[in-house]
Amino acid sequence: MRTALLQSSGRPGSTAENLKVLDEAAGRAAAAGAALLVTSELFLTGYAIGDGIGVLAEPADGDAADAVAEITGRHGLAIAYGYPERAGESVYNSVQLISADGTRLAGYRKTHLFGCFERDHFTPGEQPVVQAELNGVTVGLMICYDVEFPENVRAHALAGTDLLLVPTAQMHPFQFVAESVVPVRAFENQMYVAYVNRVGHEGEFEFVGLSTLAGPDGIARARAGHAEELVLADVDPAFLAASREANPYLRDRRPGLYGALA
Repeated sequence: MRTALLQSSGRPGSTAENLKVLDEAAGRAAAAGAALLVTSELFLTGYAIGDGIGVLAEPADGDAADAVAEITGRHGLAIAYGYPERAGESVYNSVQLISADGTRLAGYRKTHLFGCFERDHFTPGEQPVVQAELNGVTVGLMICYDVEFPENVRAHALAGTDLLLVPTAQMHPFQFVAESVVPVRAFENQMYVAYVNRVGHEGEFEFVGLSTLAGPDGIARARAGHAEELVLADVDPAFLAASREANPYLRDRRPGLYGALA
């Protein structure tokens, strides 16, 4: 399954403009044979927009979701996009996966909030593993800081996730997460991991790019640089099955020894 990573911060503060950026990228991704396009964290609104987060937040079935569904249908590919989700009095840092026929397949709320900015503007999610089936691939959802907790990714591995999508807003000086942690997570859990970052300056933050799709062998199938970019790589279920057979991490676990982790 060819997967496209949209490394972009879009146009912070304007959902309408970001939908235009998404539409254009979806067209390019589909022309290159992609079945799935993944955006960065909070792509639809921007990350460092202060109280604008609450103003632009929408429900999972709101107007923005309808607009994304129209884009998926027109270009014939699924899209996973980051956005602030309003649910009652709460706002969540969320990612939603919409299929090529416009069906909302899954939604995930970030469980581990990073720093004062996120804790001031979001409520943490409580469901660690969210999955959907897409073209025969079990896709899992996660956001940024979540992937830095090995327990989170291992839970996905045990639940059978093949491809873990991680929209992110990874900033300087934490480049090592994209460069080293993400490929290691893919290898130790025997899955593909698509880590899709923002770029450039927003408020006090400098986002470093380096989006990557890492395979179960710990090797990056695609890696972006530090500018806006659309990169593509293939997720190969046959290679994944062979890798899991050759690397028995999950079979060799001894859960009885891990009680102290909880």
